[in-house]
Amino acid sequence: MARLRRWVDTRVDDDADPEPADAQRIDWLRALPFLAMHVACAGVLWVGVSAVALWTAAALYALRMFALTAFYHRYFSHRTFSASRGVQFTFALIGASCVQRGPLWWAAHHRNHHRHADTALDPHSPTLRGFLWSHAGWFLTRAAFRTDWARVPDFAKYPELRWLDRYDTVVPVVLAVLLYVFGAWLETAVPEAGTSGAQMLVWGFFVSTVALFHATVTINSLAHRVGSRRFDTADDSRNNAWLALITFGEGWHNNHHFFPGTVRQGFRWWELDITWYLLRGLAAFGLVRNLKPIPAWVAAKGRG
Repeated sequence: MARLRRWVDTRVDDDADPEPADAQRIDWLRALPFLAMHVACAGVLWVGVSAVALWTAAALYALRMFALTAFYHRYFSHRTFSASRGVQFTFALIGASCVQRGPLWWAAHHRNHHRHADTALDPHSPTLRGFLWSHAGWFLTRAAFRTDWARVPDFAKYPELRWLDRYDTVVPVVLAVLLYVFGAWLETAVPEAGTSGAQMLVWGFFVSTVALFHATVTINSLAHRVGSRRFDTADDSRNNAWLALITFGEGWHNNHHFFPGTVRQGFRWWELDITWYLLRGLAAFGLVRNLKPIPAWVAAKGRG
């Protein structure tokens, strides 16, 4: 029963250390819901497609990508700007709908990644373990399911964030149910939209979420193998304009590994960083503040 409880209560993972021999093995039972999401994408063959379903999928991809890049990454992991507790929770809630676990798990994992990037202690280095492992395999191991609380004492003091971390499947399930209900309502109230509950669920949740996951983890896999290196960092991080496009600026990964303490990851004016632009917009309305700039010495350094 304890293994099944992990599907809804991650504290089971925190309370039981895996044996060293098992820590880096994929926990197939724990990973079943994640794998099932990928299989569910094949539902597009039966539910069909409509403009409203595609727009919903795209909008949820964009909104949730911003929550991941701006808040899970640049805020919770690196504290490169400030936000009120209400704004902090709002975007943590949106980020939790991405099926990339809770904000504290995400921040703790990412802080460890920066400490050990492309070394034996980095759980997703493509140089050491290969592309497939760095892209998704590490995410499903018994060790990876646990939150390293020692890395996030600054945010672990908030009970609402700890709740999101503990019950990290609740928000995605609620989103999936709401999408189904919305699609079913549209089918009755606006039949010309050509959608249904099942169609909205498949496109708005499963397809959008799976695309979001794989776009996000390209930064672990491809951004450490493909691209240019402006800075001579101790790791294999690369800058990749295509990855920056699909991840709202995260593809300027070599920039980020050289100096992770700035809210902006595109260090040159021509380096597209959608997250940075949107954060400036939120700052203009007073929703975030204290956006940490690129220091002059960093801007002047490096090639290109």
